Amino acid sequence: MAYENVLVDKQDHIGFITLNRPAEMNTFNVPFARELNDALWEMENEPGVRVVVIRANGKHFSTGISLMEFKGKSPKEYREFIHLMDEHNHTIARMKKPVIASVKGYALANGSGLTFACDLAVAAEDAKFGTTAINVGLICLGPAAPLTRLVGRKKALEMVLTGDIITAQEAERLGLINKVVPRDQLEEATLELATRLAAKSPLALQIGKAGIYGNQDVPYHQAIDNLGELFAALCATEDAEEGVKAFLEKRKPEWRER
Repeated sequence: MAYENVLVDKQDHIGFITLNRPAEMNTFNVPFARELNDALWEMENEPGVRVVVIRANGKHFSTGISLMEFKGKSPKEYREFIHLMDEHNHTIARMKKPVIASVKGYALANGSGLTFACDLAVAAEDAKFGTTAINVGLICLGPAAPLTRLVGRKKALEMVLTGDIITAQEAERLGLINKVVPRDQLEEATLELATRLAAKSPLALQIGKAGIYGNQDVPYHQAIDNLGELFAALCATEDAEEGVKAFLEKRKPEWRER
């Protein structure tokens, strides 16, 4: 599929989606949101890809939805529009493959939401994050969905209602991102994490992600049982047997995804 607002590349079991509206700070509009979602599903359905990285061209990751989009729409049109702007939150959570955000510059409003929705995130030390829509009379409720699950209700309310911008170091402390690195090491650090994951059993990665997402709203004892069922299913696969055998034989495993 041909894209304009995002770029797609594949390398050594890693799929790369590059946000490609640098002149507009990678802001979301309708074509951008559609292409981002389509690219995510393309990577999910690509047999050779085990891990997906979302990165950005230009100085900034994404500064949210283009303000030019907030005019001249009926209530029905706004509902359809916002559903599209939020679609990546659903898609990333439904994907079996882990998705890593590689963040530089500003990640604001829907750009911060995209970061929070990703399974893992690496950020440059000068990156900034904020649910800033309230500063222009709007509100970051789409980004609040993954944000609340990461930091809890009180901190999420503080961030959404004040629109304050926080540093990468604070975002790491809050658990919003996994690692902060110097800007000139961002690409290397992201690739290192993606490569480590891509070397793991693809089935184990997928079952691990599905288990953790699937038990977020499940009572504790039921969660233990559900996760046990998933683990048992993994143990019965050829790749699980191969992983244990390769470890004991001190060799690199050969994953067959079955």
